[in-house]
Amino acid sequence: MIPFVDQMDLKGRRVLLRLDLNVPLSKKDGTISDETRIQEAIPTIQYCLENAKRLIVCSHLGRPDGRSDLKYSLEPVAHRLRELLKCDVILLDDCIGEGIHQMVTHHQGNEVFLLENLRFHKEEEENDPNFAHELAHLADAYVTDAFGTAHRKHASTYGVPEIMPLRGAGFLIKKELQYLSQLIHKPEHPFVLVAGGAKVSDKLKPIENLINHVDSIIIGGAMAYAFLAAKNISIGRSKCEIAGVEAAKTIMKRAEQHGIKLLLPEDHIVVYPDKDPDFIHPERIDSPHIPHDAMALDIGPKTIAKFTQGLGNAKTIFWNGPMGFFEKEKFSKGSEELAKAVGALAALKVVGGGDTVSAVKQFRLEGSFDLLSTGGGASLEFLEGKGLPGLKVLEKKHA
Repeated sequence: MIPFVDQMDLKGRRVLLRLDLNVPLSKKDGTISDETRIQEAIPTIQYCLENAKRLIVCSHLGRPDGRSDLKYSLEPVAHRLRELLKCDVILLDDCIGEGIHQMVTHHQGNEVFLLENLRFHKEEEENDPNFAHELAHLADAYVTDAFGTAHRKHASTYGVPEIMPLRGAGFLIKKELQYLSQLIHKPEHPFVLVAGGAKVSDKLKPIENLINHVDSIIIGGAMAYAFLAAKNISIGRSKCEIAGVEAAKTIMKRAEQHGIKLLLPEDHIVVYPDKDPDFIHPERIDSPHIPHDAMALDIGPKTIAKFTQGLGNAKTIFWNGPMGFFEKEKFSKGSEELAKAVGALAALKVVGGGDTVSAVKQFRLEGSFDLLSTGGGASLEFLEGKGLPGLKVLEKKHA
């Protein structure tokens, strides 16, 4: 069993809290463009503040490739945490070293210490034991609420808890597991899987596992073009990975073997890149077939109606991947209408994947869903049924 933070004795202890504060930053001014992960971490942060002697928060941000890069500094996160927590949050200039250790162990006060980006050190992603020991040396207890990195065997997510006897998980992970576990252990039927986004190959294993539980599958987004190509339907210049076509064939075969209904687009919203490079004149194609010089960027009205009807009286829905290029208004209708249809159902509704969560929030429909998973790749790997290293290590008996 995973121990959770409210089952841990934190009194008088220094707590190292691993969070997933890998928030998207605006390319224009470096400000936070979506603070979902910060907001979701607040309950665990507050609990640790109220019950522990000292709180030391750590996270990664972006892909700085093992070197210090101000573009990936956690300063914007520190600023937002100060506003939300209404207390001082001190961003340290590194995450390890004697100076950092002296600061967090001897400083007198109620501040929150935020270590600078863990991935400024290549040893983090290498799960280097010396790096893990330096991090562990900062605290007496370890808590992780970084569900989004629980599938990574990194120093801060695996190496540190492996050597710290007092360890557990936060409230966000507890919530994620509560809902995601239902999808593979006790879903109420009918259970509908809605899959979109780009890469079919990345989702092959979780979809294959979910085929054992779902009653029907709705396929949209760029993912759908791999399925159409696998059925020898022309997809024009639409985005489609070669590996995805083979993965699509595998999924279709498995679905047929299990008697699972699989719904694909019947019409498309397309552009002609050579004639319209800025994508400002979309057209509807009333056919599954896409012209050779066209690129599909959303599902059409016939498909929206078909998918909405396909949801039927579903009692469990897992949605991963938008239906089109929703970031641009001209290609957002498919995702928005499906989000409205899913949200209106009296069902367990779980959204997984950063793009899908962003789409739901863009349409201001987040209140219509039970869980907007912060996991992304972690939620998909969990649904493969093989467990996550960052959670398994919490269950191990300490040597």
